[in-house]
Amino acid sequence: MNRRFNPLTVLQATEASPTLAALAERARDSAERLRAVEDLIPREMRAGMQPGPVEDDEWCVLVGSNAAAAKLRQMAPMLVGRLRMRGWQVKTVRIKVRSRR
Repeated sequence: MNRRFNPLTVLQATEASPTLAALAERARDSAERLRAVEDLIPREMRAGMQPGPVEDDEWCVLVGSNAAAAKLRQMAPMLVGRLRMRGWQVKTVRIKVRSRR
């Protein structure tokens, strides 16, 4: 039996799968949160940051160094305030240092 598969774009595959669609939406939401607070963060730190997972009322930001994590932890109340002002129900911003592999 000879089967032909029609290739799908990533967008088509995401839209066809509820699980992938939910995952893509969570990634979009997290990226939008980072964009919403980006201007509060010192320019030299921005390149090393990545949006992380959102779980209930907690949002995680991934950073590349302990120094950046320490600075962002000091800024966390300001970041939470900005996110709430923009409509997100956030109580905590968790800062996590990415492991280097």
